[in-house]
Amino acid sequence: MATLFLIVIYAAFISLGLPDSLLGVAWPVMQPEYHVPFGFAGIISMVISGGTIVSSFLSGRLLNRFGVGKVTFVSVFMTAVALLGISVFPSFVWVLLFAVPLGLGAGAIDSGLNEYVAEHYQAHHMSWLHCFWGIGAMTGPVIMSRYISANSSWRNGYLTVSVVQFVLVAVLFFTLPLWDKVASLTKANTPEQEPAPQETVAQQKELLYPLKVRGVKIALVSFLFYCGIESTMGLWGGSYLVNGKGLDVATAAAWVSAFYGSITAGRLIAGFVTMKVSNKSLIRMGQLIVLAGAVTLLLPLPNWGSLIGFILVGFGCAPIFPCMLHETPVRFGKADSQLIMGFQMTVAYIGSTFLPPIFGFIASNVSMMIMPLFLLVYIAGMLFSSEKMNLFMKTKQGQECA
Repeated sequence: MATLFLIVIYAAFISLGLPDSLLGVAWPVMQPEYHVPFGFAGIISMVISGGTIVSSFLSGRLLNRFGVGKVTFVSVFMTAVALLGISVFPSFVWVLLFAVPLGLGAGAIDSGLNEYVAEHYQAHHMSWLHCFWGIGAMTGPVIMSRYISANSSWRNGYLTVSVVQFVLVAVLFFTLPLWDKVASLTKANTPEQEPAPQETVAQQKELLYPLKVRGVKIALVSFLFYCGIESTMGLWGGSYLVNGKGLDVATAAAWVSAFYGSITAGRLIAGFVTMKVSNKSLIRMGQLIVLAGAVTLLLPLPNWGSLIGFILVGFGCAPIFPCMLHETPVRFGKADSQLIMGFQMTVAYIGSTFLPPIFGFIASNVSMMIMPLFLLVYIAGMLFSSEKMNLFMKTKQGQECA
């Protein structure tokens, strides 16, 4: 049952990835229809990100109260309605309004499913879970581009993805009873954990309680800088290749797609590697590969060197995020993992939302060629905090054995 139920969870993560890249593909044809400045896509993106940050921040409390199954069901329903609304209603104001439930739903799904898999499944399932997000993120633009290239309305692209989401809503409704059953089965196959102290349960009622748990702040820094790396590459990689390296737009788009493709393929491979290699080792290996990719981009190589750099950064990114998420119950205990997972996802979205614009502002006043230098700064922050976390865990385990 637990293995079959994973199909539902994987499908939910595909649905999470589907809408993520729709706006970027559709905006060039949406913008003339709405008669708004081209930069207004950034406003939509910020509204979505804001909703995601809020729901991630509150997800621990929601999950504790209602359970992962119900929160996921309601969240997917919200995203389905939001996508349907964007496809139907005629003005830009409506897009902004529907961007709110789209962001709120995405944040709750992400935090809830990550915590559920981290607690009840092995590390390779977490890597494959995020691999399926990559499949969704790559499929969304394919759906949208098919409609646009066929001279059909971009609205049909949003409508199609909305229909997919509504189908998943139906599946989630009929599988609601399975969430607790599968959780019970997996707990029965793992050693008994000591019950959470009463003082911990009381402290969980505090909104900022996770920040009081030892080691959490160090972990949050890793999430911040990791997402800064991934999102900066995704948002500005094309501009770096076009304006900095002189590539044409089509080639640059293909190379950015190769970056995302290497993340997806890397997570598929990492799922098998986790059966033999620890999360800690995979995180470190991934960080070193990302470092090698950034150095490759910095070197004065021909244009093919940039492609190699993009693929190395993507391949290195692949295991880092899912492995850090899967370590959450190990680092901080299952009793606090739901609340802490929500905080980790909040900081991850803050990194994705704010670090790329900071680079964009500076690069617009200096040069797009400084992108590899920014990546190196982000990598240094991630490596420092990650190794500090490893030292913290080593000290903590030594104290527990003493």
